[in-house]
Amino acid sequence: MCFIQAPADKNLAWYLAMEEYVGQHITDYERGVFFTWIVEPTVIFGRHQEMSAEVNLDYCRAHNIQVVQRKSGGGCVYADKGNLMLSYITPSTHAEKVFRQYLDTVANLLIRLGVNAVKTEHNDILVDGRKVSGNACYALKTGTIVHGTLLYDVDFRVLQQAITPPQHKLLKHGVQSVRQRVTNLKPILHDFSDIYQLSDYICNNICTETHQLTDVDIAAINLIEKTYQN
Repeated sequence: MCFIQAPADKNLAWYLAMEEYVGQHITDYERGVFFTWIVEPTVIFGRHQEMSAEVNLDYCRAHNIQVVQRKSGGGCVYADKGNLMLSYITPSTHAEKVFRQYLDTVANLLIRLGVNAVKTEHNDILVDGRKVSGNACYALKTGTIVHGTLLYDVDFRVLQQAITPPQHKLLKHGVQSVRQRVTNLKPILHDFSDIYQLSDYICNNICTETHQLTDVDIAAINLIEKTYQN
């Protein structure tokens, strides 16, 4: 698999645009392309979700939390500097197979670190019954994009205020709040000093070569980003 060093300190919409660009233009790598990214506080809701039902917009505005709709399905998630975002783009158009392979890869990496990680039918990865990773995918004509979260040291107090899922969704999982469903990896992964070290470990263990974005690539990604801002 090929690793791309994503520029730091971009907003979430930019990284979603980067996924699209890579999926459309960087198709030379048969085993796919992978990169990680970290963003300022942002709520990301799925393609089929109604924003007002899933997001506490008043709270997000008051606390300068960005709100972005992605082009994949799945649920609403919160990301901040304690959340490692993962992107996997492959030229394969067999989306379901790609998605399963991605989930297996992430779960197995955590297992190798001594974590009791289990993937679920809802495309989550749980540790001791609590969610540490939510994932989604969507298909392009030129391949498949898979992206997900990895909760390392997320501020759950903010998460619980920013995301407001309907009560029936929580009850389906047997919990009363978003906070009850999730957990951080930091207290478990004692060998890592910070989220950046975890990112390096993941990339080094699944990628065998690198690809450098050019100025032309970055300019094209800037244009795609505007479609998310709209």
